[in-house]
Amino acid sequence: MRTSIRNAAVAATAVSLALLATACGGGESADKGKDAGKGSAAPSASATSEAPAAKALSDAELEKLIVEKADLKGYQVQKAEAGDVVPASEVVTEKASCAPIAHAMSFISPGSPAASAERQVLAEPKKDATADPEEALLGALGVEMSAVVLGSYDGQGAQEALASVKKAGAECADGFTVSHKSEKNKVLKVDTESFTAGEDAASFTLTSDLEGERLISRLVVLRQGNTLASFSTVSFAPGGVKEFPKALIDAQVKKLG
Repeated sequence: MRTSIRNAAVAATAVSLALLATACGGGESADKGKDAGKGSAAPSASATSEAPAAKALSDAELEKLIVEKADLKGYQVQKAEAGDVVPASEVVTEKASCAPIAHAMSFISPGSPAASAERQVLAEPKKDATADPEEALLGALGVEMSAVVLGSYDGQGAQEALASVKKAGAECADGFTVSHKSEKNKVLKVDTESFTAGEDAASFTLTSDLEGERLISRLVVLRQGNTLASFSTVSFAPGGVKEFPKALIDAQVKKLG
């Protein structure tokens, strides 16, 4: 029994690390501008008519605005490695209108951002000196892991991209299949939630199939000015992610101002 627990824990650890690494996409700005908008539905006029035209921030400016360890207590924050970056063209959905959600889940800003910045954020596991080593390992697997990405847009780009995410949530409620490089994964359902953040936001609970097991994750895409912030959060604890990572989201909104 102990051997099977250890093997399951090690396997799940490998899956979780792979999930964070391969989901850390976004690509270079030129790639996203060329690929990310494919399949995104055009927003209604009401979604874009209120905000004035804006000029996108640069990659360097976003790097100063994205959340860091100093902004959060109880979290580890690290940059994405160069080899982890996945262009939007490698994340494809069977139903084109679902692409904005698939991209937001995969560390890719939806739409056509002019610049981006990405971070991996892990909640620090609670330490228990009396816990059995194997139980401690299994407990660590329940840590919430969030992919955070900022995207900055010209003109009405941020409003349009967020509108496409909201529309994707409605049209893809019954799920969709997403191809990530050579892997295919199934999102079984997308439940639209109510979560207030930034000037406008879209939030979802997603149920996915992970090798026969159901994985519950959370997704929030919010707009602050002409910047979108996306938070895709997973956990391998029983029941998956139970709540949105409010402390993380609040810290990011505060930095965006």
